Amino acid sequence: MADLTAQIETLENHYMRAWATGDLPALKALTGSGFHLLIGSKPAAMLDRASWLEAATKRYLCHSYRFGDIYVREVGSAVLFASQLELKASLDEHDWSGRMWLTDLWRKGRVRRRWRLVERVLSRVEENAEVPAAIKSMQLWSTSRRG
Repeated sequence: MADLTAQIETLENHYMRAWATGDLPALKALTGSGFHLLIGSKPAAMLDRASWLEAATKRYLCHSYRFGDIYVREVGSAVLFASQLELKASLDEHDWSGRMWLTDLWRKGRVRRRWRLVERVLSRVEENAEVPAAIKSMQLWSTSRRG
């Protein structure tokens, strides 16, 4: 388990550095095809993979980060990573920095057996109603377009 913890922690740092540097190829390589990002705002808002990858390099930017205590647990064929996160970020050029709680779910691919991030939950109690609207405006898909 110690080896798995170190491996997942390394992947988490690689993922966060890719976000902070706007490294889209690295983000794509580490993000699973069924990825979802759930922002624990009030109300909650979600981005799918395409929306997240677009936003991560243009509208929702990470400037720096620092993990707190790290929790890693194997759950069947997946691994759960959770940590406090001190995040310096901007959302549509507005400061969205602070202490967050990050929960990530990593799963190995069936063919190449590489770890991919498939679910990320970033939680912060957010009373500002503009944040969920801003997150939803980044969605490349819309419930009104579903048939």
